[in-house]
Amino acid sequence: MRFDPPRPSRGRADDPRGRASDPRGRGGDQRLPDGRGRGPDPRATTLRRTTRPARLRDRRGRGLRAPLLPQTVPAFTSRADSFDGIALEAFAEIDTRWHDRLAGLDIAVDDIPRMLPKDPESIQWPDEVTADGAVPLARLIPAGVDLHGQPTRAQIILFRRPLEIRARRGADLLELVHEVLVQQVATHLGVDEDTIDRGPE
Repeated sequence: MRFDPPRPSRGRADDPRGRASDPRGRGGDQRLPDGRGRGPDPRATTLRRTTRPARLRDRRGRGLRAPLLPQTVPAFTSRADSFDGIALEAFAEIDTRWHDRLAGLDIAVDDIPRMLPKDPESIQWPDEVTADGAVPLARLIPAGVDLHGQPTRAQIILFRRPLEIRARRGADLLELVHEVLVQQVATHLGVDEDTIDRGPE
């Protein structure tokens, strides 16, 4: 089992609306005065998660005297990082029982879903999607072959923000994520959800 970090909800390379740019108006590829290139600007990649301009705290150009929060305190952890830990904890119990059969399965997290129901009127979802009404909570992508002919691994994608909205942080969110993962793993293995909780016989 491999766990992938959350993918940015905006700013994909193939999305012209979310292309990262230097806040000073320069592109990602910089040139020296004599015309030689010095490669992509590493700062350009740090802006891809930004959905709106950040508010500057350094108004007078003096810099911050100290970090706002030390990295050792729990509050320093972002909500996305906290959700990653909850997802790993929720999946650990399932993986303990079904580890051998889940070796080719990856768990990923996305901020929001990017799909619509088959029928907007009846709101019907395929078996690979776990949803609360019209809002998907998770999706199973079966193993297959990509556009380049390379094999791909099966993947369960958890949608962080819909899950967080439907449960409080802590035990409630952990229970909800575990329940969603049980449904997704059951679909992946082709068994019922009770079998996932009991383990293989």
